[in-house]
Amino acid sequence: MSVAELEAQERRLVFRRFTHDDAWALGSLLVELARERGAPVAVDIHRAGQQLFHAALAGSTPDNDAWIARKRRVVERYGAASYLVGARFRAKGTTFEDSSRLDADVYAAHGGSFPITVEDVGVVGAVTVSGLPQLQDHRLVVEALERLLKE
Repeated sequence: MSVAELEAQERRLVFRRFTHDDAWALGSLLVELARERGAPVAVDIHRAGQQLFHAALAGSTPDNDAWIARKRRVVERYGAASYLVGARFRAKGTTFEDSSRLDADVYAAHGGSFPITVEDVGVVGAVTVSGLPQLQDHRLVVEALERLLKE
């Protein structure tokens, strides 16, 4: 996916508000989609420093929680999807790991964490999936956001 396509996703996938109930609905939808596909993922939703949702499906491991934290920190720092941040570095002919000057044990610009953006407010949190190849993690989150925001 191109940087422009990823940026368009972020402009499109914006909430009017994001409550605890919205976090439950989004997390539950992600769990449902992952179960349908037999995806061994962990799902996490944070808003303003508080974990609002977490689920670890069969086949996921504690390592997935470590990846979730690292990818979420990228969203919190850059205000953009973790996959988009990595793509922006690649578009410049480098990598996040080589050029960000951030500790790779703390930050990971790999797909799977997407900003929770509220209209007229900005980024208030992140929804993150870990357990699949990074583009699949990213696409699963985007699919769930698209479905939820259509309702």
